[in-house]
Amino acid sequence: MKVEVAAEPSEDLRRLFATAMRHAASHRGGPAMLATILEDRSSDAFLNDAVSQGSILVALDGDTMVGFALCRDGVLEAIYVAKHSRRQGIARRLVKAAVGASGQLLDAYALPGDRATKSLFESFGWKARLLTMRAE
Repeated sequence: MKVEVAAEPSEDLRRLFATAMRHAASHRGGPAMLATILEDRSSDAFLNDAVSQGSILVALDGDTMVGFALCRDGVLEAIYVAKHSRRQGIARRLVKAAVGASGQLLDAYALPGDRATKSLFESFGWKARLLTMRAE
């Protein structure tokens, strides 16, 4: 297993990113979080920009991409591991790589009710500090 900065918006990364977006969109708060991250761009345009800026780390199991982390401006905005590759420490490796790559990671996003992501961040000693409320 290795973690590296995404060199290109490969078809594997596009597929994994699309799956992560569908997963996030189905959770409470997911559509709002995606709108904040994508900044009114298409997912393809966003992904191209994020890769060109070195903002995406990918986890590779041999030649197979099994996860990614999006880190911009000291914020871990997204982390996703393919369902078949979970519970193997991949998310932890991505977080460690994101912290190392950013120099100082200050914040991370987690959706309401996403206990797995919250538990991951808490395992690093991170604490919840902000809750965004929105009128619907």
